[in-house]
Amino acid sequence: MMRSLQIWVAAVLLAVALPAWAHKASDSYLVLNVQGQAVSGQWDIALRDIDFAIGLDSNGDGQITWGEVQARQRDLDAWALGRLTLGRGGACDLTVTEHLIDDHTDGAYAVLRLGGTCPAGIGNLSINYRLLFDVDALHRGLLRLDLDNVNHTAVLSPDTGVLRLEAGLASRWSQFKQFVVEGIGHISIGLDHILFLMSLLLPSVLVIRASKWQGADTFRQALGEVLGLVTAFTVAHSITLTLAAFQIVELPTRLVESAIAASVVLSAANNLVPVVQRRRWLVAFCFGLIHGFGFATVLTELGLPRDVLVLSLLGFNLGVEAGQLSIAAVFLPVAYLLRNTLLYRKAVFVGGSWLTLLVALVWLIERAFNLKLISA
Repeated sequence: MMRSLQIWVAAVLLAVALPAWAHKASDSYLVLNVQGQAVSGQWDIALRDIDFAIGLDSNGDGQITWGEVQARQRDLDAWALGRLTLGRGGACDLTVTEHLIDDHTDGAYAVLRLGGTCPAGIGNLSINYRLLFDVDALHRGLLRLDLDNVNHTAVLSPDTGVLRLEAGLASRWSQFKQFVVEGIGHISIGLDHILFLMSLLLPSVLVIRASKWQGADTFRQALGEVLGLVTAFTVAHSITLTLAAFQIVELPTRLVESAIAASVVLSAANNLVPVVQRRRWLVAFCFGLIHGFGFATVLTELGLPRDVLVLSLLGFNLGVEAGQLSIAAVFLPVAYLLRNTLLYRKAVFVGGSWLTLLVALVWLIERAFNLKLISA
C-alpha cells in the first residue's frame, strides 16, 4: 500500500515538475479612447494568432508578408470586430480606419486603428471582449482605456472579458486585484519559470554527504532551504521587474528568453553534477535577475501611465509570488515524505533533472537561433 502511494505521489511530482513545452502566452493590446460619443483606439493582435484563426500564410512558406495581410484585410476586420463589442446607451458602431504592422517583443503584430461612435455621450461603458477565447483559454487582452479623461486598465480573460465601467470612476483596488490574478496566471503558464523553480526545489529536501545526495535530517532544514531560495528569487526578479517596467533598463527579448532557458539548463545540470553545493540562494538570486525581465513583458507592452504602473506592478509581483509559494507549498511536504526513497532520488530527482535539462536545452537552441524544433 505504501509503495503504491509513493509511486502515485512521485508521478504527481513529475507531472508538476516537468511540463512538456513552453510557449509565449497569447496577448493582444487594446487601447481605447472614449470621449462622449466618439471612440478611437488601436488594437494590436499577433500575426501568429491571426494566422491560426483565419489563415494568413497563403503560400505556406512559414513567413507572413504585408501582401498576405492586405489580401485578408476584410476577413481580418470582420473576425476582430466580431469579437469586440462596446456599449454606451446602446451598441457603439466600430470600424477599422487603418491597417499597420508593428513589432512587439515577441514578434510582428497587425495594428488595427479603430474609430466609431456610441449612441450616448454620457453614462457607463460596457466592453465585451472575446478574441480567441473559443480556441485558446490562456489568451489575454491587455486593455488601457481613457473614458472621459479617466484612465482604466484591465486584463481581459474568459472570466473578465465582460466589463462595465462607470464614467468618472476608476477603482484602483479593482485594478490592483486584477493584476494580482494576472501575476498568478502568468506564473502558472510560464513553464520555463516553473521549471527553473522546480529545478531549485528538487534538491531542497536533500543534502550532500560523502559526495552523494541523501535525505535532509529534518523538515525544518528543508523548509529553511526553500524559504531562502524563494526569497532570493523574489527579491532578484522584483528588482529587474521594476527596472524593466519603468524602462530604466531594457534588454533584447531574444537575449532575455535565451538567458532564462540557459538558467534552467544550468540549474538542472547543477543537480546532476553539484558544482554549487552551498548557498544555492545566490544562484536563485543571480538567475532571478534575468527572470524579472521576462516577467516585465506584460507590463511594458501595455504602456501604462506611471501612476497606474506602480499599483499594477505591485499587484502583478504579489501575484507571481503567490503562484510560486503555492507551487512550493504543494511540492515540499510530498518531496520531504519521499526524500529517502530510491523513487524520489532516482526517478524524481535525477530523472526529473535530466528531463528538465533536455527540455530547457531545446528552448535555448530555439530561442538563441530563432528556430522551431518542436511544435507547440
